[in-house]
Order: sequence, then structure tokens, then C-alpha cells
Amino acid sequence: MENILEIDKLSKSFTDWEHFTWRSKTILDDISFEVRPGEIFGFLGPNGAGKTTTIKTLMGIIKPSSGTARILGHDIRERSNRMKERIGFLPENPYFYDYLTVREFLMFCAALFGINGRRAGHQADQLLELVGMTKAAKLPLRKCSKGMLQRTGIAQSLINDPEFLVWDEPVSGLDPIGRKEIKDLMLELKRQGKTIFFSSHILPDAESLCDRVGIIVNGRIHRVGALPELLKDSVNWVEIVAENISGKIEVEGGKSEEVSGQTIVRLNDASKVDQTLKTLMSKGGTIVSVTPQRENLESYFARQIKTLKENQA
Repeated sequence: MENILEIDKLSKSFTDWEHFTWRSKTILDDISFEVRPGEIFGFLGPNGAGKTTTIKTLMGIIKPSSGTARILGHDIRERSNRMKERIGFLPENPYFYDYLTVREFLMFCAALFGINGRRAGHQADQLLELVGMTKAAKLPLRKCSKGMLQRTGIAQSLINDPEFLVWDEPVSGLDPIGRKEIKDLMLELKRQGKTIFFSSHILPDAESLCDRVGIIVNGRIHRVGALPELLKDSVNWVEIVAENISGKIEVEGGKSEEVSGQTIVRLNDASKVDQTLKTLMSKGGTIVSVTPQRENLESYFARQIKTLKENQA
């Protein structure tokens, strides 16, 4: 199988009653991208961009207006049980039965996949330990905090040992320690050969986890690619470190300073790198490092969103 997920010109429109007339509103507008086996794919976008609508469409909760998608080789319109048995799903706002305990809820979810008895109990206990909820196993769900419920939701998505995980905002409601634990879990699941597709608005987490990302804005896919590919042209400035420079130097397109016997040059214009290196070496300098300082995913994302809004204004 070449791709785990293939989305082809998927669209979704809703009709709302607005200002005493029915109006059609497009939430997804011909989106297309793919998720490859064994990768962590981050689905990023501002609030209202269409992330959750995409995921609900993929999971069969809502029907697409046009276009289609294939998961594990199955067309989502088929509503195949064989496909669903191989998927682990965490919705943005999962629903829990208040009067079940955490462990009872996992046992219930296991039964939905035909996993019963000792096997279900063993699976539930393993997952409780995995998500750090062993001590809360007998706690009624109505007494769990938001973070505890999120961990329980992640555990239930793994109860059937799925090949493909679809998580909508998986670190929502977690404290910094919980976020790190879930990020570590995602990397471990990847090492086990699982494929993870998750939405998030916490961009530093996506930057540290993802093999590739897709950026959706106003229902349209803006960019898809690996982070080095997306950020390769976003050099903010270049730092050059040299030693053994005799005398002061003048730098065009930047500035230099002496720090602990080294000359540190900061160039705001990357096109001046070659010229600056020649100048430094002509002064007897030894080049220690040349480091492009690129913007991170968060600043890249903010810049892209700002540009799109300006173009649409």
C-alpha cells in the first residue's frame, strides 16, 4: 500500500439560515493530500479552518459534499468495518459515560472490537500504564479532570492495536508534563510502525514531532510538506563565527562584534555570505561556523496566515 490516507478534492458545504434566507457555506474546498505509512502527519490551521470537519468526514461522522478519500485502501463512502477495525480515533471533544470507571470504559471499548475477558483486562491495564492512569483506574469518569479524560481518550484509541491513528487535538487540556508524555508516546508508536494523523494548534509540538505537515486555511490546503522543505527559504539572518582576525572589519549587510576572542558576524542579507567569508579570510581569519538562522514553524505559520489575510482583503 503506497499511502495510508489519500484525500482527493474533498469538499463539504453546509446550509444555514442567515438573515432570513438560506445560505450555503463552504467549510472544505477541494482539499487534497496524502499521509504515508509510518509517518507522523500534523494537520495545522487556525480555529475554524476546517481541521475537525475534515476529520469527522474521514471518520464517517459527516458526509462529504463532493470528492472522496481512501483510508487503508478503502473508500470512506463504503463505511467498511474492516477499515474501522484498523483505525484508532480520538475526537476533539470525546464523550464519556459518567458512571463508568476509567478501566470499565476501556473494557467497554474493547468489547466493541470483540475483545473480551482476560485479553480485554490485560489490554486495558497495559494502556492505563502507558498513559499514566493506573492509579486512576477505579475512578469514575465524572470525577476525572480534563487532562485525565484526555489520557483516557488516547488509551481508548489504542485498545484495538490500530495501524492508523487519527487524533483531533491530542494534547488539549494536558499540562506540560502530560504533553511531553504524549509526545513521547507518539514517537514510540511511530517506532512501532504506526501511522499518526493529528490536528493541532500547538505548533512547537507539531514541529518537534512531525515528518510532514499540512496547513489548512479557510477550508483550503495552503501548503503540504516536510518542515525542512517548508522552512528552507525562510532564513532570517546568518551568523558567521571566525577566529584569529587581525584588526577590525567592515561588514556590508550586517554587523560584527568581538566575543571571547572570536569575531561574530550577523548578516541580515544571506546573499552577502560569500563576500563576508572572503573578507574574513583576507584578514587571516579561520572560519569556525556559518549558521543560517531560520524561523520556526510558529513564526512561519503566523507569517503565512497574515499574508493570506492581506491577499484576501
